[in-house]
Amino acid sequence: MLDQTTKRKLDSARQILVGKVPDPKAQVEQITTALIYKFMDDMDKENEEVGLKTQFFVDDWKKFSWTKILDNKLSGQERLDLYVQAITNMPKNPHIPQLFRNIFKGAFLPYNDARTLSLFLKEINEFNYEHSENLGNAFEYLLSILGSQGDAGQFRTPRHIIDFIVEVVDPKKNETILDPACGTAGFLISAYKHILKQNKEKALTPDEKLKLMNNLAGYDISPDMVKLALVNMYLHGFPEPKIHEYDSLTSEKRWDETFDVILANPPFMTPKGGIVPHKRFSIQANRAEVLFVDYIVEHLTIKGRAGIIVPEGVIFQSNNAYTQLRKKLVEDGLFAVVSLPAGVFNPYAGVKTSVLLFDNEISKKTKSFLFLKIQNDGFDLGAQRREHNKNDLPLALEIIKKYKQALKDGKDFEFNKSKNQIAHLVTKDKIIATGDYNLSGDRYKEVISFTNQKWEMVELGEICEIYQPKTITSKDIKSAGPYKVFGANGVIGFYDKYNHEESEVLITCRGATCGTINLSEPKSWVTGNAMVVKPKNNLLDKQFLFYFLRNSNLKSVISGSAQPQITRASISPFKIPLPPIEVQKEIVEQIEVKQKAIEAAKAVIESLERERRYFGQSLRKLEGVEWVELEELCEINPKKSEVKEKDIEVSFVPMTDVSEQNYYFEPKQTKIISEVYKGYTYFAENDVLLAKITPCFENGKSAIARKLKNGIGFGSTEFIVFRTNDKTIPEWIYNFVANTQFIDEGKNHMTGSAGQRRLNIDFVRKYKIPLPPLEIQKKLVAEAEKEQQIINANRQLIEIYDQKISDVLSEI
Repeated sequence: MLDQTTKRKLDSARQILVGKVPDPKAQVEQITTALIYKFMDDMDKENEEVGLKTQFFVDDWKKFSWTKILDNKLSGQERLDLYVQAITNMPKNPHIPQLFRNIFKGAFLPYNDARTLSLFLKEINEFNYEHSENLGNAFEYLLSILGSQGDAGQFRTPRHIIDFIVEVVDPKKNETILDPACGTAGFLISAYKHILKQNKEKALTPDEKLKLMNNLAGYDISPDMVKLALVNMYLHGFPEPKIHEYDSLTSEKRWDETFDVILANPPFMTPKGGIVPHKRFSIQANRAEVLFVDYIVEHLTIKGRAGIIVPEGVIFQSNNAYTQLRKKLVEDGLFAVVSLPAGVFNPYAGVKTSVLLFDNEISKKTKSFLFLKIQNDGFDLGAQRREHNKNDLPLALEIIKKYKQALKDGKDFEFNKSKNQIAHLVTKDKIIATGDYNLSGDRYKEVISFTNQKWEMVELGEICEIYQPKTITSKDIKSAGPYKVFGANGVIGFYDKYNHEESEVLITCRGATCGTINLSEPKSWVTGNAMVVKPKNNLLDKQFLFYFLRNSNLKSVISGSAQPQITRASISPFKIPLPPIEVQKEIVEQIEVKQKAIEAAKAVIESLERERRYFGQSLRKLEGVEWVELEELCEINPKKSEVKEKDIEVSFVPMTDVSEQNYYFEPKQTKIISEVYKGYTYFAENDVLLAKITPCFENGKSAIARKLKNGIGFGSTEFIVFRTNDKTIPEWIYNFVANTQFIDEGKNHMTGSAGQRRLNIDFVRKYKIPLPPLEIQKKLVAEAEKEQQIINANRQLIEIYDQKISDVLSEI
């Protein structure tokens, strides 16, 4: 358990660095290097205290001891010079073990500020090596900040998901254990702790413990991850961790090794760069998750077991490689599939995942697969992942253990459907019969079909109490308080009283948003601008009513044009279908699964857009970055006289066609240049386009022109065009003129009447942006493009699931 004092020290060390080292991964590397440095000095002091010789800082290396570096007689600059000299030369120290030399390999100080270093080293000096288990927990906390996706498709696996998988697979003390994409060694540490816990009553002997440590192995392609994994395991008591820098996809060096247990969250990506998979895989594919799963199945012993996190593509995609893989899994060791909720990896990714569970022994004893659907994992699925009391994982663990035990004992699994609603069995024959070996558990569940059902239609006023609550004045509404106030458009403030004990279905009954449907929270105040529609009896489910009304067209009950409104008299005759209550609940359950996916996707979009809102602002804290006016970096609104050709076909771009959701825009219309030469804005390949009139400007209508016909484009006169010089790249300019800060500032520099307000071109020309080196620009732009791709994918996901909800409701 991580104590708060240690957590505070780590947070403090990071805060000291953040101004000079904004990248979390680089912060962890700096802390890692300093901690190991300090611990070597601690161990030397321990030896001296018991009359032994020092190990590490001897002979010519004495001058580099931690104590010497912290000497108060040194000036700040002398300390910085000595520390830089020490960490860069430490890999050559013949007196330290190879493990430490590996950790110091490539170490450097990414800033030149003596005061920052002195403060940082003083904080690190507060740590000591007396309690390695506490330090291990502390380091795990430090690693938890490394949540963002890496270039190789890695995501940090949440600790509770790792522990759940380890509990299910249940590694033993004499078994060999591998993680072939180990990252910071989270699975290996969890397996080690699990085995120690299982042997708590009869503690492992020193020899057994050493054997266990030698049985744990991890591979990772990233040298940075290998370094962090080595430190993590070392701080958990492993004197010589078996962590190897190894590419499981391209190298055949370790192909012939097998393991009793394999645990992994392999990267989800298409191998690129120098990663060219070798030909010994039984399935040839271009997706890392397919290759890794194939690798794991191939490297299990005859009684081997495994737990693997995979993206949903492995579960259902029809691509030939995915289908071949599923066929192999069905025939070779798979016994259970656990579907995890979208949002488990929030706030870093909304990717939907599942856990594949293998047991080569018990899979031969069953003709069925166990499917489990986790809807709650103990945390909400928003960006903050706040802990709550709904958790399906303990029940899932109980079901899996009972299922495995029944198979081992040769007994039928007693499946209590009323208790085990999160699980069901599907025969292998049923899965094989599909032809694509689909492993989506829901596909095989018997669900109620609503199509062509003739449900009774009832008037809302017959089955619901409809009323407008007593309103409160604006002076009573506060910015904070015990109870939320729900008005016409959701939460509008707080009040010290509530007028509704339960959540209620609300209809906005006046104004521009008239007809909007909301659902209040329990113990809240609902104002008179929101009409309450409350079921009178248990024949109508409140959630069903909410979803049905939200997907209904209420135009027929809205009156007034200048001031639209809904009255109790107009809404009461509105008819809704009334299926049996159990059918309503089934409909709600189907919708809420889709709604959770939508909320998870929205949380991902919100998180990424919040990060990108002020693109480049962190550069203000970096030394030596010049801020330059846009007109020094771009030719703004290039002249049409540059166009020499006549009567050739060129691209034509109406402003309405430009997307605010994508970097690049490919025009779909063409015209002859003589038709468009006059009266339109000229641009060329890779020019940045920005709409300058409202509301297009405020909606972020902007893009980089690509794939223009003959490299030339014409469009609305309301575009501002930026053509970059050799100091920058178009994507760098785009990210500043398309973000919220530029738009917010630009609103104060608009000219013209209310209906035709335009952005002042002088504001644009003089607007300053940071100008780091080109390689830094390209790196940050690449990161921003990846985020935009994730945002676009989640927007598409929301559209798909909104349609699915509409489809469910349209059936009734």
